[in-house]
Amino acid sequence: MKIRTRQICIALQTILMKEVTRFTRIWQQTLLPPVITMTLYFIIFGKLIGSQINTISGFTYMQFIVPGLVMMSMMTNAYANTASSFFGAKFSKSLEEILVAPVPNYIILFGFVFGGMLRGILVGLIVITISLFFTHLHIYNLSIVILMSLLSCMVFSLGGIINGIFAKNFDDISFIPTFVLTPLTYLGGVFYSIQQLPALWKNISFLNPILNIVDTFRYGILGISDVNVYFGFGLVSVLLIILLVWSLILLERGTGIRS
Repeated sequence: MKIRTRQICIALQTILMKEVTRFTRIWQQTLLPPVITMTLYFIIFGKLIGSQINTISGFTYMQFIVPGLVMMSMMTNAYANTASSFFGAKFSKSLEEILVAPVPNYIILFGFVFGGMLRGILVGLIVITISLFFTHLHIYNLSIVILMSLLSCMVFSLGGIINGIFAKNFDDISFIPTFVLTPLTYLGGVFYSIQQLPALWKNISFLNPILNIVDTFRYGILGISDVNVYFGFGLVSVLLIILLVWSLILLERGTGIRS
């Protein structure tokens, strides 16, 4: 039993190290672009446009958008890492070698997912560090910040896995982020408070899961939120369970892998 457990731990560590090595080796493509993009957001939205906007719930506009931009960078990078890595392994046929190894499917899944989470968290830390050059922040509840960061990165890493499983070519990797995640993110309260919206659009916004994730994370940093924090954690937990079970079922069936 001890030998089996040790083998599983080695397998998980190996897959995870492969993932970390992959995105750190090409840091110019994985870590640098989000830094440049978020810096431009801070300059254009925070400084130039933000200086013309009144405070929101007692915070400057720059302070208000920082949590949303940090969460946005974590979610998109966690998703992109697993989607591109999993499909790349499938495309190069190296994934088949992993699947035929005496390693449980859940270990293979967690290896990829943890890699995506690490990239998302690392980018988030870099972005929040850069934000300190533009404004000052006081963490309201560190536990909420850490827990929501981990849960959201895991959810989007699992989403990236599912995207990679169904993708038939590299163009399919960018379809979901472009036509689904990006609109939901920009309509998810990153740049505005939904209290500023008309009643109809405000009610519609509550259906956006990214709004609940972003606002719960914002509560952890600033102590303000337009949504119920407990509902935010409940929603992300439900999404996590659904995507986790779905991913395991797809791996077990060999969907998109076995021809």
